[in-house]
Amino acid sequence: MTDLRIDPEYDSPSVFLSKDKAKFEIGGKSMPADVTKFYGPVLAWMKEYKKDPLDKTLLDFKLLYFNTASSKLILDILMIMEEIQEMGKEVLVRWHSLKDDDDMVEAGEEYADMTDLTFEHHTFE
Repeated sequence: MTDLRIDPEYDSPSVFLSKDKAKFEIGGKSMPADVTKFYGPVLAWMKEYKKDPLDKTLLDFKLLYFNTASSKLILDILMIMEEIQEMGKEVLVRWHSLKDDDDMVEAGEEYADMTDLTFEHHTFE
């Protein structure tokens, strides 16, 4: 399975999805003008990965900001992860946010409440 790498831009996050390296990370600002176009390849990659996932998947979100449109696509990603977990695989989501960014901390908590996934919440300065 080919890695997916998207370099960050001012309005879109970095994405690195690699089954071979067991690394799944999305980070930065997510407010692309066309969220469907931006996240389309990410969702397609995740759906392909779901066909033969690793026994343990660790997904890191290191978002500094996301807009309302992005929030739906983030939830779509988490729903795919939940489907993988329902297949008997282990899934862990690590939600990283700035220490003083209460909105991002709360967003991670809300995503954790909306899914049956195991979340770890981490803060950094």
